[in-house]
Amino acid sequence: MIKYPIIALVFCLSLVRAYAQNDDIIKYVNPLTGTANSTTVSAIKHSTGSYTEALANVIPAVGVPFGMTQFTPQTRLTEKKCVAPYYYKDPKINGFRATHWLSGSCTQDYGSLSIMPISGDLKTSAVDYASSYQHQNEQSSPNYYKVLLDDYQITTEITALARSGMMRFTAGNNKDFYLLISPNSDKDKGFVHIDNEKGEVTGYNPAYRIYQGSGNPAGFSGYFVIQFEKKSKNSGVYYGNQILHDQNISDKKDLGAFLKFDLKKGEQLTIKIGSSFSSIANARKNLDGEIKHWDFDKVRQQAAEIWNKALGQIKVETPIEKYKDVFYTAFYHSMQVPRLFNDADGTYPKYAHQYENAIIKESDYYDDFSMWDTYRAQLPLFQILQPRKLGAFANSIVLKGQQGGWLPIFPCWNNYTGAMIGDHGSAFLASTIVKHIKGFDENEAYLLMRKNAFETPDSAAYKDGKGRRALTDYIKYGYIPLENHVLDAFHTNEQVSRTLEYAFDDYGVAKVAEKLGKADDAKLLFGRAKNYQHVFDKNVQSVNGRYADGTFSKGFNPDKKLPFITEGTPRQYLFYVPQDVKGLANQFGGAKGLEKQLDSLFDKNEYWHGNEPGHQIPFMYNYTDAAWKTQKVVRQILEEEYTNGIGGLSGNDDAGQMSAWYVFASLGFYPVNPVSNEYMISSPLFTNAVITLENGKKVEIKTNGNSAKGKYIQSLKLNGKPYHKAYFTYQQLMDGAKIEFELDEKPNSNW
Repeated sequence: MIKYPIIALVFCLSLVRAYAQNDDIIKYVNPLTGTANSTTVSAIKHSTGSYTEALANVIPAVGVPFGMTQFTPQTRLTEKKCVAPYYYKDPKINGFRATHWLSGSCTQDYGSLSIMPISGDLKTSAVDYASSYQHQNEQSSPNYYKVLLDDYQITTEITALARSGMMRFTAGNNKDFYLLISPNSDKDKGFVHIDNEKGEVTGYNPAYRIYQGSGNPAGFSGYFVIQFEKKSKNSGVYYGNQILHDQNISDKKDLGAFLKFDLKKGEQLTIKIGSSFSSIANARKNLDGEIKHWDFDKVRQQAAEIWNKALGQIKVETPIEKYKDVFYTAFYHSMQVPRLFNDADGTYPKYAHQYENAIIKESDYYDDFSMWDTYRAQLPLFQILQPRKLGAFANSIVLKGQQGGWLPIFPCWNNYTGAMIGDHGSAFLASTIVKHIKGFDENEAYLLMRKNAFETPDSAAYKDGKGRRALTDYIKYGYIPLENHVLDAFHTNEQVSRTLEYAFDDYGVAKVAEKLGKADDAKLLFGRAKNYQHVFDKNVQSVNGRYADGTFSKGFNPDKKLPFITEGTPRQYLFYVPQDVKGLANQFGGAKGLEKQLDSLFDKNEYWHGNEPGHQIPFMYNYTDAAWKTQKVVRQILEEEYTNGIGGLSGNDDAGQMSAWYVFASLGFYPVNPVSNEYMISSPLFTNAVITLENGKKVEIKTNGNSAKGKYIQSLKLNGKPYHKAYFTYQQLMDGAKIEFELDEKPNSNW
């Protein structure tokens, strides 16, 4: 077992807070949370045998909310699937990366770049030049990172904005000082050019696809421009251990450039890095537009102000400082992606094309939507906080559908992937449309959603990741039979989970059809939203695999991971019917039966917070006569599955979904059904909270009697009047609201 230096971590955090004491809210964020194996209760139990599920896979990212490029220390020199750039337990740093890692995921980095300072002899192999470091010499904040490289006595500092960043190196000795610059290609591709006259290094790292289309070019590169405050004394290129005194190199294994600087002990070298997905020229323009000077601390302060404004949209009060740490760290993690993809002039690579650019003029274009995860809470959070940005997100999804011909299901690295299951691009667009969020063409969105719901692409397009998997059988049978192994997918089988999630997606498309006056479509799709009933096996009182002849799978075990369920068990997936919870309850004989089924999940300790399809489950007691049990289990999850330590996230953070759950739940409400515009109520964690909306209005939340035991709602007032419903609506929140909870240590079964 690895033992982490807790004293060192506390010391590190104290250093950050000492510096950031005037930075207001940003001081509560600890980007190192989640960079080690999860230590939470359900993660330890349910991720057994799955190493990747035991990791939050977040990084100590430096940048700004939803930026193009983040910067991070690097302990793993690869862009391989499921390998994050940084892990707390790793003993050595081998670079500082300009990264496009999908935060908290088990996917890949792409188009990245690494910069490594060394002193003494020139070394170009990562095995040789990696340096040890100590966590007590490491500072991490959303706008700033600092560490001492022990082997070279070089202090590295990082700060960044949306498309650019700065690094500052301080020499700790008088030895020769080098910078190594390397595109992180695992495909032995890439290009680097040194221009000593301009004081620049430029280059690119081609992006490649995984999942459907795996190994194929993604159709764009990560382009970079690096500028140096001082002139280099010597420079060259390398691949592996081969050193060349040329100024260009391309398409070699472990290629890079080196620059030698005259740097004495105590002297500093500052560099600036610009990034782009369209060209080197635009990487330079992006840099020039964001950082016109060499004042590192000015950029650091600018980034801090951006983060404080974003984090300050929600202000919480509590006598327990730990709760603020966890809350604002979760809030920070929820703002990593989707990723800004266009340059300052609007240029971006066309979706699913090969090195062809387009221009967006009236908003921004975004990519890296981990849609299977984020449609549940992360995107809904910003439908409340930043609806204009959500309009840009939705517009980006529609543009992808127009440029690629099909609405994407899990659009990442600007391509179709067919990753995970469901068709939640449709669910996200539906939830945005029914909230009347503007910024995109609703009718065009509906055409794309409808196409996904009713049509299957030709074989080549299907294998490329376009369209719903196994849609033909889903329409024919009303479920996906076990005979269909869904082979053209990274996740094969999982027929029951697919059926359940398609049923929800159909409900979302139906809601849009209803809004747009498409009565026939709405009627048909609302009917398909009941398809969950076709995989409900009354003999076992659970969802179960079903064959084409209508018979159900034998050897059923509700608590065993079975191939027809996605990343979980039948008991855990049983409750994924957010569009019709009352209908699900009727399968158990009514609300009391639903309550018993929920009890069985929690009493058997089978609830797994690390798997997103269960995130709505704790709030489903609100559909029974025991809403107090929601208040109980939600508070338990807040306490057990999140903490401010390095292992304080319950498995993969999945693009901020895990963190967004905490933000919602700790405020006392959650979107069980994100398309419905309803948010199920629980008891807030905080004494007071104020949400400042984009329209200038405020949602003020106050609790009386709140404590570790005082978590049960006795009464509730909305705008000064008694409120008896178990949910708030989107409009109630967006109109501004004053919400007051009376809490007590004893459950109130009458609320």
